[in-house]
Amino acid sequence: MLNTNKIRKFFPAIKAGRIVSNNAASTQIPVQLLDLLKKLSVKYDNVHRGQSDASMATTKEFEAAYETIAQFINAPSVKNIILYRNTTEAINAVMYSLLTEFKTGDNVVTTFMEHNSNYVPWYGLCKEILPKFGIKVECRLAKFDKNTGELDLEHLKSLVDNRTKLVCCTGASNFLGTKNPIKKIKEIADLSGYKQPSGEKRSYLLIDGAQTAPNIFIDVKALDIDFFVWSFHKMLAPFGVGALYAKEKLLLGMKPFLYGGDMIADGQVTPTKVGYNVLPWKFTAGTPNILGTILSAQSIRLLIDFALWPGKNVYFMSDKKLALADVKKAMANISEHEKDLMTEALNILQSIEGLNIYGPKNPSKRTSLVAFNHPQFSPFKIAENLNKMGIESRAGCHCATLAHHYYKLNPPASCRLSFYIYNDLNDVKKACLAVKKILTNK
Repeated sequence: MLNTNKIRKFFPAIKAGRIVSNNAASTQIPVQLLDLLKKLSVKYDNVHRGQSDASMATTKEFEAAYETIAQFINAPSVKNIILYRNTTEAINAVMYSLLTEFKTGDNVVTTFMEHNSNYVPWYGLCKEILPKFGIKVECRLAKFDKNTGELDLEHLKSLVDNRTKLVCCTGASNFLGTKNPIKKIKEIADLSGYKQPSGEKRSYLLIDGAQTAPNIFIDVKALDIDFFVWSFHKMLAPFGVGALYAKEKLLLGMKPFLYGGDMIADGQVTPTKVGYNVLPWKFTAGTPNILGTILSAQSIRLLIDFALWPGKNVYFMSDKKLALADVKKAMANISEHEKDLMTEALNILQSIEGLNIYGPKNPSKRTSLVAFNHPQFSPFKIAENLNKMGIESRAGCHCATLAHHYYKLNPPASCRLSFYIYNDLNDVKKACLAVKKILTNK
């Protein structure tokens, strides 16, 4: 279990008295990372581009960050880790890098519960980009159960066939909170029979882990995922860094998404040929977000320390390799803490007459967010009134527009509360009782 009382002391936003319950969008930054940013700025320089002590020191910390990120998800090596600005750009990178491999008659399968970032790129590929080249590819959408919020695996299975190049699915919904069964989805993708350029006969699997990596233990090696993407601003780090994990053999065969700068092999540019850099730098064009990368890796180390030894720096700012057992235990503690928060939230919200709560009723099957609507109140008005009461929520489609339309909501919107490691039961009670007061005046 988490010692939330100790954890809260390290967050300026929480110490200021804010009840932050829009964490599914972005989490707050702990003081350790703010202090680290000041410390790094003294010796900051560009990476891979200088012989000064500052440049070499920054390069060392920058490259070590890749090691931490790889260890966090149990990736085989840093060669599997490509960094972008966010989850959205990482998904687009996969789309554009695979673009030249699609053939007429192929299809991509995704779901109605996706964040727009894991649907719109595939829509664009199928409806706008490939047709310009005379290539016809279909984008198929798998249903989910409106009552339970769970993915319809049988419908998903019916959509995947021997022309399905790629299956794209969220690991956990940012609207429903549903934790999807990645292993079962992988089994469906593996049985498609689609012939990839390598000769393999299966569909690739991309998991959008934006709501998964911050909350649930992920072992990409054990899950055998082809592509896994997530953002660090949802797990304590500042904005600006997202990660793509991909199998090394796929990255070796894929075309770069962005061209120029560090993705070029040293000196290998001629009028007739350009040589690409080794992995992971093959997909890293231009000057990267150096400080953001270092801070993102340290946010992982700090998250594990918070979950296991709050107040102690066991992994944070150390050279210690992340032990998979520690990562697993830390994420289990976070999941258990969030389960307790959701149990309390659902108990209160379910007592409100007329309130429609989306997603699984069992807190074990969802992450720490809950979206809801009331027939007599606009979700935007609920959020506005919550704000007046000091509760930070979010109203809108949460970029899960397909799912809102799936429920035939007009407007396609809901109000959402979402919690993280620094939230305690008192935060949850205040937030949910405030919702009850707004809707019932009690």
